[in-house]
Amino acid sequence: MSAPAARRSHFVDLTPFRQSPAFFRLWLGTGIAGVGSQMTVVAVGLHIYDLTGSTGAVALVGVVGLLPMIIAGLYGGVLADTFDRRLVAIIAETVAWVAVLCLAALAWLHIDVLWFYYVLTTVMAVATTIVGATRAAIVPRLVDKELLPAASALGGISLGIAITLGPALAGVLVAGVGIQWTYTVDAVLFLAAFTGVLTLPAIRPEGAGTTRGFAAVAEGIVFLRHAPNIRLGFLIDIIAMTFGMARVLYPAVGALVIGGGAVTVGILFAAGAVGTLLSSLFSGRLGHVRRQGLAIRNAVLAYGGFMLAFGLVLLPLGTQLSGSITDSLETANLPALALAALALAGAGAADNVSAVFRTTMMQSAVPDAVRGRMQGIYTVVVTGGPRIGDAFVGLVVATTLLWLPSVLGGLLILSLVTVLVRLNPSFRAYDALDPKP
Repeated sequence: MSAPAARRSHFVDLTPFRQSPAFFRLWLGTGIAGVGSQMTVVAVGLHIYDLTGSTGAVALVGVVGLLPMIIAGLYGGVLADTFDRRLVAIIAETVAWVAVLCLAALAWLHIDVLWFYYVLTTVMAVATTIVGATRAAIVPRLVDKELLPAASALGGISLGIAITLGPALAGVLVAGVGIQWTYTVDAVLFLAAFTGVLTLPAIRPEGAGTTRGFAAVAEGIVFLRHAPNIRLGFLIDIIAMTFGMARVLYPAVGALVIGGGAVTVGILFAAGAVGTLLSSLFSGRLGHVRRQGLAIRNAVLAYGGFMLAFGLVLLPLGTQLSGSITDSLETANLPALALAALALAGAGAADNVSAVFRTTMMQSAVPDAVRGRMQGIYTVVVTGGPRIGDAFVGLVVATTLLWLPSVLGGLLILSLVTVLVRLNPSFRAYDALDPKP
């Protein structure tokens, strides 16, 4: 891999769009569908909190789906390394879309049976995990290797737009027209995902072996055992997502601590997305960073610091038990809301920078024959880590101290990541011009 020509601009590099129209279509369809998916994430949390009044019940959404999602990520990676990756993505996206339609039907019919929502969100998690692993394995086949950092940053823009608009729209729609319309809008937006995938050519894995089933999963795990840089990248992300996720707190924060109800919840979800979006928009120079292991370390340490700051904002506020998720923004503590949103925006920016380098490291250092399996494991980490984080928050928040998960989690991230990177010199020395797994 040769060093790309230096860019003077800090603005995001759009070269992958010009080089690969197929990548652009995939990016666009994924982004539009992602807006709806993020709306549903927020809507489900608000719906379950409204039905139960329990943050623990909201956290249980992630806990219930964790094991099926892990299995789906591992086996989905095998599917992506065995069959046409385009076909695998289409089938998985169809399953996820049907689950969204079922959520909308339950809401319109006012069927408030809690376990139905747990089952459907688990089906969505399984399907989207397979889609994510397959789609990520496709990208290196659509753009040149030296453009992978730029492609990852463009993915950050897509994600940033989705998790900026999605939660904000969910907060407004839930407060204005109800849960039912929120789910329905997601079902419509989801159709864009098919547009992005259906226009791709057939993409079969290169150099794939004859191993199938869970023997192929084991083969991928063996590869990971001999890939210390990729392995540590996964571990760092698990630490960050386990101890640095506060999303299940947002309904309670909007109802009890900062106030402002569903609108505040939407703002808190959107704040991290704004940071993600801004860091992607000004990512033009990231493609020239060679020491990507050190860049990951620094970004994750910044993430831990911002999550610590979020907890410290909540610390002096206590809980006001008279609040409700249906309150208007006029009831909110606006200075606290601004500081909390700023901390979450910083966390979103730092996490996105880390994700750009982690994705680039894996896509450039891992052979195509096992890329689906590595992407499957990576997708499990990216989507499963937050669910472990939901469980962590659910346990810690049993103390009724809503500030404690973020303060404790931020401190754990800062200490654990510092020690792990210090103990792994190959990760610190990782060179993007000589990528080694």
